[in-house]
Amino acid sequence: MKNERKTEHAFTLLELMIALGVAAIIATFAIPAYRAHVAKAHRLDVVSALMRAVQFVETARLAQSSESGEGIALGAGLDQAPSGGAAAYRVAVLAESSTNGGYAIEATPVAPGAMQDDACGTFVIDATGLRWNHPAGSTAPLDAAQSAACWAGKG
Repeated sequence: MKNERKTEHAFTLLELMIALGVAAIIATFAIPAYRAHVAKAHRLDVVSALMRAVQFVETARLAQSSESGEGIALGAGLDQAPSGGAAAYRVAVLAESSTNGGYAIEATPVAPGAMQDDACGTFVIDATGLRWNHPAGSTAPLDAAQSAACWAGKG
């Protein structure tokens, strides 16, 4: 009679711990990179939403007899960024002032939300084409280089 041994194939505890260690190291680098990618995507979404809102307001202004952007309300899909799904930013038309050329459009991060603590804060574009950002809770604009980076999606 032949004496056969059954051999079981399984992971040892050491192999399992090594695999978990490798996964933890990968996650250490992957999660921040993923969050940075999501933030960049949200910034590009809001820039796109602001450009669509500018086109809408300019078209509505041509249809009106006055040149101001007052009384123009953004419709569904234009009032948030991204236009579908959960909003990361709320978009609104601001009243005419002596410096904005007739209107300004502002995109404010939704709180609580993915972008509420973003360094770019609120995005603003006016009828003259001037684009800038200001931190949440402040009206002082960011410096020009930082605003340009935000509008390019880099932040």
